[in-house]
Amino acid sequence: MILWDVDSRRPLVTLEGHNGRVLAVAFSPDGKRLASAGDAGTLILWDMNSRQPLATLEGHKAPVLGVAFIPDGRRLASASEDWTVILWDLDSGRPLATLEGHGARVQDVAFSPDGKRLASTGRDKINTVILWDVGSRKPLATLVGHKDGVISVAFSPDGKRLASASFDKTVILWDVDSRRPLVTLEGHNGRVLAVAFSPDGKRLASAGDAGTLIL
Repeated sequence: MILWDVDSRRPLVTLEGHNGRVLAVAFSPDGKRLASAGDAGTLILWDMNSRQPLATLEGHKAPVLGVAFIPDGRRLASASEDWTVILWDLDSGRPLATLEGHGARVQDVAFSPDGKRLASTGRDKINTVILWDVGSRKPLATLVGHKDGVISVAFSPDGKRLASASFDKTVILWDVDSRRPLVTLEGHNGRVLAVAFSPDGKRLASAGDAGTLIL
């Protein structure tokens, strides 16, 4: 895994510690830590000042495909091929809860801006997004609308919208309060692999495996 300097576009350091592929990374909100997820089922928490590992988080039984920090930086969520999401306490380095509800591997996770909700995406038979209550660790809703696996999910900066990207070549924009789809965005000629909102929430970017990025 390489840490790059954005201004110079040069590598700063190569971080080594995983025993296989690195499948997902996420910076903490304050930028002081980095979490990386590997196909050996482990996560490594890195200190960005020393560029050294702080902790290795073990609990999944299959590769970890997605990782996200809660906005206050004290917790971490990880999505795995073992069909679960683990919510981690970063002070102790231990799992707080294992969230089960998907019927196949979990591809991605995202926290709402207020940290009260967590969205997870799956590749089960009904291709779901599950919305979780972080406090109770219970599911709030199952969002069904895609016709193939859901690969990526992102909350808008105000937390009112949720975007999901799917192998069915579409992006669905959801209303978080009503849990209903607002619109289905079509334009990709292949699977959609990632979505991200602009900081002001006015634009959404989606990336596809046909080599295109749509704004």
